[in-house]
Amino acid sequence: MRFLLVEDNGELAEAVSNRLALDGHAVDHAGSLAEAEHCLAATSYDLILLDVMLPDGDGRDFLARSRAHLETPVIVLTARARVTDRVGALDQGADDYITKPFDFSELEARVRAVLRRRGGSARNEIPLGEALFDPMSGTLRAGGESVTLRNRETRLLEVFARHPGQTFSKGQLLDRLFSFDAEVTENAIEVYVGRLRRRIGPLGLRIETVRGLGYRLETAPA
Repeated sequence: MRFLLVEDNGELAEAVSNRLALDGHAVDHAGSLAEAEHCLAATSYDLILLDVMLPDGDGRDFLARSRAHLETPVIVLTARARVTDRVGALDQGADDYITKPFDFSELEARVRAVLRRRGGSARNEIPLGEALFDPMSGTLRAGGESVTLRNRETRLLEVFARHPGQTFSKGQLLDRLFSFDAEVTENAIEVYVGRLRRRIGPLGLRIETVRGLGYRLETAPA
């Protein structure tokens, strides 16, 4: 999944980005609201982590203005612990908030919870045909068998799993899996798709190549 982190504290931003990257997520960092606007104009995101106090404005005001056209889930990062501040952030369009300083495990749990709610599920596991996929642990189970995917394989399958029936071009998958500063080409997508096919095939799932368009996950036997 691809996230946008809007945070002016460089040390914290690096730590958060590195932690989320361990799970295979791609994270773009913006140190100001202006940089955030530039990122949002260039691509779409699965989640935004938004600081409140930024050099060029208040993140909550930015959120309130953006909600008319921005449907991306947002978790507000705030050092303000008062109930009124947290309620205000939620009323202005935040999907959740976390108070600084925070534990990374709590942040990861809130990220998972927000993504689950946006996907219409109360559980981590996503049903894929006869299989169950857990993007948290990277496991796929079906018929008493299971496989554990590597991080990038997990995130790739998650893209397909959260958009059932959708065909993704190589460029779209590249955009979902890698940040702006990643030096990769569309050939990398071919490699990851090939690896994922080999891992999920025995469990009844296949990734179909749609000629001229890209790839689509099939959950029923051919």
